[in-house]
Amino acid sequence: MTTTRFEGLPVEAFEFYDALAADNTRAWWKSHKSDYEQAVRDPLTALLSELAAEFGDAHLFRPHRDTRFSKDKSPLKDHQGGFIGLEDAVGYYVQVSAAGLMVAGGWYAPQGHQVARYRDAVDSGHADHLRSLVTKLERQGWEIDGQPLKTRPRGVDADHPNLDLLRFRALIGLRTYAVEPWLGTRKTLTVVRNGWRQLRPLTEWLADHVGPAADPALEP
Repeated sequence: MTTTRFEGLPVEAFEFYDALAADNTRAWWKSHKSDYEQAVRDPLTALLSELAAEFGDAHLFRPHRDTRFSKDKSPLKDHQGGFIGLEDAVGYYVQVSAAGLMVAGGWYAPQGHQVARYRDAVDSGHADHLRSLVTKLERQGWEIDGQPLKTRPRGVDADHPNLDLLRFRALIGLRTYAVEPWLGTRKTLTVVRNGWRQLRPLTEWLADHVGPAADPALEP
């Protein structure tokens, strides 16, 4: 796997996922694995390597789907993601697919004790600061997704001033960029870096207040 200087995401990366959508089979993968490695895996590895000094070491997800419990037996994911974790399910994310580039960060899935810690933080004086972080990102053009409950959490009054925040079971900011020529240049590195810098206050707040999935007090 290469760790050479990042020079952009080649158009072949997006073409790979266009072609995959038409023939998501093991036979197709066998004859196109080298295309994936050269056009998708290696450029993303180089991108994440250049960002590691500032954000930390990244994990590149496997291209294969876990189909054991799914009716859909398509073997390959329709995207390739990379993640830099600060805590369980909290960190920075980048993704390549046929649609283009996604840049995201935050808390993407509730695990273990995280929801309880998050609600405690909102209810113990941190709501205004959290709301200011979210509002600033929205003004900067980020889409905010909190996977909110349709109803209110148990024990929370209907007129609670921070009910909207307490409904969240995750909290991410994300942006998507359609396939354009600049994705094939080092501008992509700048876009991802600047995006993660904008997301850093929220992501670090979540790492501090949502924390790991397990309760450290219960660990031996």
